[in-house]
Amino acid sequence: MEESAAAPDRGHSIVYAPRIQDLLAREEKVFRIDATTVGVSHCDLIADVVAARPVRSAERSVYKPAAGADIPHDSATRTIRALGKDVMEGIRTPPPPARGLNGPWPYAATSYLRQWLFASDPLPVSLLSKRGITRSPALSRIVDRAVTVWPEPGGAGHGRTALAEQIRSASDARERGQAIAMYRRATATLCDGVAALTGNALWLMGPAGREQLMGRAGRKQLTDSAGREHDVAGADLTAVLWETLRLLPPAWMLYRTGGDAYAGLHPEIRREDNVALFPLLMHRHPHYWSEPMDFRPERWAGVPDPEKTPAFMPFGFDGARCWAKHLVVPLAERLLTVALDNRLAVRVPNQETHVPLRSLLSVRFDARSGA
Repeated sequence: MEESAAAPDRGHSIVYAPRIQDLLAREEKVFRIDATTVGVSHCDLIADVVAARPVRSAERSVYKPAAGADIPHDSATRTIRALGKDVMEGIRTPPPPARGLNGPWPYAATSYLRQWLFASDPLPVSLLSKRGITRSPALSRIVDRAVTVWPEPGGAGHGRTALAEQIRSASDARERGQAIAMYRRATATLCDGVAALTGNALWLMGPAGREQLMGRAGRKQLTDSAGREHDVAGADLTAVLWETLRLLPPAWMLYRTGGDAYAGLHPEIRREDNVALFPLLMHRHPHYWSEPMDFRPERWAGVPDPEKTPAFMPFGFDGARCWAKHLVVPLAERLLTVALDNRLAVRVPNQETHVPLRSLLSVRFDARSGA
């Protein structure tokens, strides 16, 4: 296990990786991380950095180049629409048995979501989304080669997802290679992100909050870990998720490579500097938020569009927003409902959970369904 440092969070003990803990201890909104990287948590400066130039393809996890070429815009658009169709169809279908949520989170939740949304795809396409495959470059190459000859040309099949159909309908080897890469990236990014968000929400709600909402999603009152009741009209599961995105956003950092576009935006940023943008810090700053360290879903009651809230960047700014942002919260709400309806118990020693240094910020715990 990597070394970590403890930090409190509303009565629970959250153990952050040392580098994250160092960031959380900083009071400056602009600071140097190392010789070539500047960190930014200032709301206006983050907006200026994002607006200074379009995000590059290499800076996007899903749309970075594949099969030796950039992903065309129309191909990216088709992927978003296909994924949206698959997610909406999945949300409308009965979920798999809740025992699939048993085990270490967020990994159990990731596997559960992939089973829920993409199990209809035939082999070997369905292997593209298997965590055991994606973690092995050698196995990934083998599966990629198998998928390049699947399926045989012909009409659209029944039961396969819209993402899988993009592979089948590719017109040439490069397009098929890119469709394979997009399938793997899209399924992994969505399922990993939703699993992390749902796990973070379960943790922040605490035992009392989870118990109150089990089987009664949408209850209008929550009790925090100190036993204080909050009158939270409108604080349903959606509000819980928005507040989770504020305190423990899975996408906790955005990275931009340096260049002329950022030079001059702030005295600390030089032409050769890369820029790391930190929603995690901005969302906790008392300059922007009242009681910033308290988990208060009621703060979102009556807010028609949370993403227009100043100093709130759960999915990025205009021009660089997450490509699947319209899918994340509805799917996470559905998964959270399944977990609560099946009385999922969060099991951690001494109510302490770990947040390792990963690209997605997610708590770690073991869970068992009580249904």
